[in-house]
Amino acid sequence: MENINYDNYDLEDIYSAIIENMQDGAYFVDQNRKILFWNSAAERITGYRKDEIIGKSCPESHLNHIDEEGKPLCQVGCPLFATNIDGKQRRERVFVRHKDGHRLPIRVNIFPIKKENEIIGSIEIFTQDSPTKYEDQLIEHLSGIAMHDGLTKLPNRRYLESFLNYKLNQFNRFHQQFALLFADIDNFSDFNNNYGHDVGDLVLTNIAQSLSQDLNKDDLVGRWGGEEFVGIYTISNDYEASIRADKFRQLVQNTEINYGDEQLNVTVSVGVTIAKADDNIESIIDRADHLMYKSKNAGKNRVSAD
Repeated sequence: MENINYDNYDLEDIYSAIIENMQDGAYFVDQNRKILFWNSAAERITGYRKDEIIGKSCPESHLNHIDEEGKPLCQVGCPLFATNIDGKQRRERVFVRHKDGHRLPIRVNIFPIKKENEIIGSIEIFTQDSPTKYEDQLIEHLSGIAMHDGLTKLPNRRYLESFLNYKLNQFNRFHQQFALLFADIDNFSDFNNNYGHDVGDLVLTNIAQSLSQDLNKDDLVGRWGGEEFVGIYTISNDYEASIRADKFRQLVQNTEINYGDEQLNVTVSVGVTIAKADDNIESIIDRADHLMYKSKNAGKNRVSAD
C-alpha cells in the first residue's frame, strides 16, 4: 500500500470541504452555546442562512428544538448543552422549526470536540427524519398541553422538573446561582369549602396571571400541583432569594377577585433556598418544602429562608 504524504495537503481545508458538501446538516457550538459553524445542508434543511445563525446562541437562533414529548429543549433539556458538560455522545429524535414556520422531524447525532483533552464545544450532525411537514401551530399546541397546567396555563410539574435539572447543570458547570421557592396557599381547602371550587379555580388563574408578569427571561414559575407553586429565579446575591420570595408572597396576597359584594384573596406560605453544590432535584425541592412548612408553623403568610 502506498504511503500518503499528508504534508502535501491542508487537512483542515479537506475536512471543511467534506462537511460543507455533505447531505447532512452540521453545526458547531462553543461552551457558551454560541453557534460558530453552519454548513450548506443546514441552510437547506432549515431555511436559515449562515449569516442568520452564526454568532447567535442556541436560544437566540429561533430553531426552537422540541422533543417528541413537547419539551422545549433550549430551555429545559438541551442535549448539546449536556454534551458540552459531560462529553457524552447523544443521538436524539427532535423537531426543529423551519424558517417558514413549520416543524420538521430530524435525527441528531451530537458529539464533543476536545482540545488538549478539554471540551471546547460540540458538533451536531442532523438529517431530516421524514419528508413530512408538521404545522407549527399544531406542534406548539401539543407542546403546551404536555408542558403546561390546564387550568392556570403555567408550566406544570414536568416542565418545572426539566427546567430545574437544566438550572442545576448550569450551576454545576458555570456557577450560575439560582434560588428555588416552594409556596402553598394557606387554608385553601377551607376557602374552597366556603366559596366553591369554581371560585377557588378563579383565584388560582388570577394568581397565575399576577405571577407571570413578574419574571425575568431566565426565571420560571409554575404550578407544582393543587395549591402548590414553585418558582426558580436566577440571582446574583444570596439576599436576592428572600427578596424574590417576599415579592411572590405579596403578589399573591394582593391578587383579588370579586365575589358578590366581597373582594376575595388568599395568602401563601413560602420556603426559599439557594442551590448547593451537591443538590439534585429531590434535595433542593425537599429543602424548600421543609422551609415552607416552617412558615406554616410560624403563623402562615410569611417567607422562611435558609
